[in-house]
Amino acid sequence: MKKLLFILLFLTSSLAYSQSFYRFRFEEPFSISASAGVTQYFGELYSFWKYNEGVQPDWNANIAFHYTFGTNLRARGEFTYYKMSGSDPPSDPRAYRTPRNLSFRTTNLEMTGILEYYLFPVKVPNIHRSLWNPYIFAGVGMSTNNPEAELDGEWIDLRPLQLENNPYNQNVIVFPMGLGLKYKLNVYVDLIVEGNYRFTLTDYMDDISAYNISEFYLDLVDDYVTGNNPDRLRLAVRNPSFLDDNGLPDVDKILRNNGRIRRGSGLTHRYDGYMMVNVGLEIYLSPDIWDNLFFRNRVNEKAFRFW
Repeated sequence: MKKLLFILLFLTSSLAYSQSFYRFRFEEPFSISASAGVTQYFGELYSFWKYNEGVQPDWNANIAFHYTFGTNLRARGEFTYYKMSGSDPPSDPRAYRTPRNLSFRTTNLEMTGILEYYLFPVKVPNIHRSLWNPYIFAGVGMSTNNPEAELDGEWIDLRPLQLENNPYNQNVIVFPMGLGLKYKLNVYVDLIVEGNYRFTLTDYMDDISAYNISEFYLDLVDDYVTGNNPDRLRLAVRNPSFLDDNGLPDVDKILRNNGRIRRGSGLTHRYDGYMMVNVGLEIYLSPDIWDNLFFRNRVNEKAFRFW
């Protein structure tokens, strides 16, 4: 009887020990993450690289799904909600953009596919993940593009107005590239710190591209005088030097000037972009994660506490 009792206790303790470490024996290729941070726009209304522009941050938030498929390689699909904006008044005086008095804001959705390369191996059991693991990444994705500007206290969608007589798409291709660092909080969770720049293939995320309005000012004036679409000229020309005492476009001045009213940089090869710096958490989807991370199984703990 004593031998039988000893055998049962031995088997029970062995089973408990093996169960408690079972989750550490295998790799967990799938994980999910969520992060949030700041967004900084770069374009016709912001030139941090050339002038002393300061920082004009907005914000973003995202969720992502990760898959480990190589020793140092992971793939992720990411969905991001982000805001960005730009304004002339705080610009560096050397840029001579303040007289334009232009501004915009936008709220966009983005979907990207990204490939990550890590300094240390990631295709390992969870318990063997490196405490610190820096990585680089690059990918491709699609973002909506809906710039707005304020007029008479209301925010107006700019894309349908075609202020420069040059239509552009509601969705644009983006190329995220950047650096990241992960810190292992426990077997299931990593802390993420990540910075990246989103390159695009459009110069119209801020609705500004042409250097001045000389090529299309007659169309803007015609829409304003006839009343067909007066908002086009009012949104295209915000320079106080070309407004009358009521704050409306001075058509005579615009015509005499032949539309030589500055609008953008005039560089056709420079596309708009935006930078993101985020902090978040990544959770590895282990089969027993609900028992051991969120809802610890107190019954089993008590049952096997003797060892």
